[in-house]
Amino acid sequence: MAPPLIQLKDIALTFGGTPLLTAAELSLSPGERVCLVGRNGSGKSTLLKIAGGLVEQDHGTRFIEPGATVRYLPQEPDFGGAATTLAYVEAGLGPADDRHTARYLLEQLGLTGDEDPAHLSGGEARRAALARVLAPSPDILLLDEPTNHLDLPTIEWLERELDSRNSALVIISHDRRFLSNLSRATVWLDRGETRRIERGFADFETWRDEMLAEEELNQHKLDRKIVAEEHWLRYGVSGRRKRNVKRLANLQALREARRTYKGATGKANLAAATAEKSGAMVLEAKGLSIAFDDRPIVVDFSTRIQRGDRIGIVGPNGSGKTTLVSLLTGALPPDAGTLRLGVNLEMATLDQHRESLDGETTLADALTGGRGDTVMIGDKPKHVVSYMQDFLFAKEQMRTPLRVLSGGERGRLMLARALAKPSNVLVLDEPTNDLDLETLDVLEEMLGDYQGTVLLISHDRDFLDRVVSAVIVPEGDGKWVEYAGGYSDMLKQRGADVARPTSKASAKIETARSKPDEAATRPQPTKRKLSFNEKHALETLPKTMATLQAEIAAHQKLLADPELFAKDRKRFEATSMVLAAAQDKLHQAEERWLELEMLREELGG
Repeated sequence: MAPPLIQLKDIALTFGGTPLLTAAELSLSPGERVCLVGRNGSGKSTLLKIAGGLVEQDHGTRFIEPGATVRYLPQEPDFGGAATTLAYVEAGLGPADDRHTARYLLEQLGLTGDEDPAHLSGGEARRAALARVLAPSPDILLLDEPTNHLDLPTIEWLERELDSRNSALVIISHDRRFLSNLSRATVWLDRGETRRIERGFADFETWRDEMLAEEELNQHKLDRKIVAEEHWLRYGVSGRRKRNVKRLANLQALREARRTYKGATGKANLAAATAEKSGAMVLEAKGLSIAFDDRPIVVDFSTRIQRGDRIGIVGPNGSGKTTLVSLLTGALPPDAGTLRLGVNLEMATLDQHRESLDGETTLADALTGGRGDTVMIGDKPKHVVSYMQDFLFAKEQMRTPLRVLSGGERGRLMLARALAKPSNVLVLDEPTNDLDLETLDVLEEMLGDYQGTVLLISHDRDFLDRVVSAVIVPEGDGKWVEYAGGYSDMLKQRGADVARPTSKASAKIETARSKPDEAATRPQPTKRKLSFNEKHALETLPKTMATLQAEIAAHQKLLADPELFAKDRKRFEATSMVLAAAQDKLHQAEERWLELEMLREELGG
């Protein structure tokens, strides 16, 4: 293996009296691609800053190859009074770097270079920061959450761009697909120490679970050994007579190892407060259209969403995803078309605007609304500390102001507030931003168990594939099309990536508008199809109805006995209640099947 360009050894760092890093190591050779993974708050960003020379460690050594160039992408870039995004990117270039590269990268990332950094959105700021670190083509790239606030087209462009470069990479990201596609080695930062596997992220989670299982087994063996040694100390004759000093010292060392052992961090306990079931039909949209400043955002969009559907909405930033969700939930009136909402809907919404949180509010007050120490989960009270711990907050953080929380902690706080509200419809706008991989796993499991309906806006391809049953995608000119399955299924059906609109694309649209004959011959977007859940219901409902009919017949036969009431009144009443419930279920199943059959005929089979 080539000598390392950069190497960290035995890195230790303490913040506020609490050790953050105790024995962390990181090495990077030319061309290596390493992903750095770990829980939120484990010190990943701090270790990357030490590698970049931005933070000084308490102990340990940092070596960097003389002459090697390093560029660090922070989570929150500092534009330092730059007048334009182009000036900001050019300020990161060296004397020998090509000045044209700065403008080229900005254009590739959807920026002109003339933007005022003081007025950039989160996604625009991230794209400008990426252009700044990529423009010099450094030997070492240290990227902290490079995909945060980026849309799917930009993430896929960045993936291809990094893959084509020779720079050595260290990447921190919550995007599983991004890490799997780029990494060739994985460094796991856990409880202040690092462990490394010479395989990419795709193999990491299996390896991590094996390591934790082995650790748990070793801890169990240690406990048994301590018990055996204590038994010898109490009851062993030679132990009492000879006072074996060495063996006593060994027992003391075992006890110390057990005392200082820090177990793996627990999992978040995410659960949504549930309301009563909604109607079978959640919403039905017909011909919805809306435009802003004569720009069509949604044009003639129709869909029908049933209880239990999980709908993903994807597309470039600025394509109108949030607007479409606002139309579908009734929060925004359309310019044209109709929306019919189902009965008994209770919606809980998680938006992406975490900056709206008051930085001076404490964590406890943000959860309780400033009303005591109790959080209402649905209609049940729960102590705020217990609820905080469900979302991996320590009880010591109860009075912590929100301004000092990390991005991941703010994300968990927003989830905690949204999930406390009783709901049968969850509307989630970018819920995965800043969450660590373990919390994403738990969120995915929670959504899988959720009995209601989910509308999900996300740029996380892996998360979409794991959660949703249908995907709605913009096709340009305000047209939106629904595809069955997850994100990967949508790509197969669509035959193309989700493209980001550019000035050239806009010019083509204007040209097409000026030629009505050509526009009329353009292929129309794919027609709405039955979702996976709808197809499955159509296939299984006839069998369900037949089973219910058989149950009803059996109960009716039993109740037909004229002497049953006199002989066994309790059985008569219980059977009557079961019969009524079965008849109600049959009625619902028949109504659902009829709706789906009509929809199937409407969509042409």
